[in-house]
Amino acid sequence: MVLVLVLVLVALIVLAVLALGHWYVWRRLVRDTTSGPGLARRAGTAVFVAGPLLMIAALVAERSGAPFWLQRTLAWPGFLWMALALYLLLAVAAGEVVRPLLNRLSRNPVRQPLELPSRVAGGRRPGVQGAEPPGTPTEAPGTQEPTRRLFVSRVVAGAAATAAVGTVGTGTYGVLRGPQVKRITVPLAKLPRAAHGFRIAVVSDIHLGPVLGRSFAQRVVDTVNATQPDLIAVVGDLVDGSVKDLGPAAAPLAQLSARHGAYFVTGNHEYFSGAEQWVAEVRTLGLHPLENARTELPYFDLAGVNDLQGESEGQGPDFRKALGDRDPARACVLLAHQPAQIHEAVRHGVDLQLSGHTHGGQLWPGNLIAAAANPTVAGLDRYGDTQLYVSRGAGAWGPPTRVGAPSDVTVIELAATRA
Repeated sequence: MVLVLVLVLVALIVLAVLALGHWYVWRRLVRDTTSGPGLARRAGTAVFVAGPLLMIAALVAERSGAPFWLQRTLAWPGFLWMALALYLLLAVAAGEVVRPLLNRLSRNPVRQPLELPSRVAGGRRPGVQGAEPPGTPTEAPGTQEPTRRLFVSRVVAGAAATAAVGTVGTGTYGVLRGPQVKRITVPLAKLPRAAHGFRIAVVSDIHLGPVLGRSFAQRVVDTVNATQPDLIAVVGDLVDGSVKDLGPAAAPLAQLSARHGAYFVTGNHEYFSGAEQWVAEVRTLGLHPLENARTELPYFDLAGVNDLQGESEGQGPDFRKALGDRDPARACVLLAHQPAQIHEAVRHGVDLQLSGHTHGGQLWPGNLIAAAANPTVAGLDRYGDTQLYVSRGAGAWGPPTRVGAPSDVTVIELAATRA
């Protein structure tokens, strides 16, 4: 009962923050840029009401297992609004910094009274009523103030909207065109000379779902195969949905090709999508699932552990089962979806852990949040005698958009350090 109350309270706080943020952006972009309750204000208000409703509906539909056609209908507008709302908020907040300067620069200079010369005969002296020439305009004090404020609001709002739309558009194009190949060399002290140059293609976080479908999966597969790796490691979060809905989308994975095969471990999203069914499905596609298991390759051990989310179903990671009886003289590469699993990897003498999960933050400044929850957000790091490589992932969750965290397929070239 207490847990339910806490969850309800958290949900209410999140909704309140969401509503407050949307109200603030609506005020700056709609109310402050329109001179009255006309068509423009009504249209802008409708957008700021429909946007968050579609966003919430898209999230609920995906997590509740709603009919897939409904998920796909809601996903594009709902998830894109999620990204757009974030960058509208950031851009409008940044606009507050320049608003005072624009207000100052847009003020009209103070008009000096014009002194007219006296006429010699029958003229009127300055200061006498009616001395102004006919047609001289008169302005009531302060009549320019509302117009000036409206002008400044429109300039700031236009710049903010342009920046936000441009950022989201560029970030979405970056995802849809497919991941770029990143190459890195990782030396392993226990690796034999015969394995020097062994290449592992690491692909994580594809997130096939109502937005990214079969064509995207084909793009990822083509990118991986073009690197001609010796081994392929798919390190979790392959899907956001059931085998029934996404089986056809995942079908191109059957084309993955490497000399020593393709291996798979679960991510947290597999446990939201029917992990057992997906493990069986990827096996039919030719991938080798490593469920707390290990295989001995010619030059090193390759192991895999389940994701931490599997603990909710009694299928969590078991490092002892995967690594307990191995030969410590052999190099060991571990596939584990979350970087947080690195500490167990260190305790079990793993040489290299390959992970994903973080997306590199996906949407800046999400990298700051990811850094608070993960030991490493992206790239190569070292913990004791164990190295950790974290991929930013190939796809995207929620908005099909990345900002400051480009998607990648990483080719890791193992290097022997033995003389």
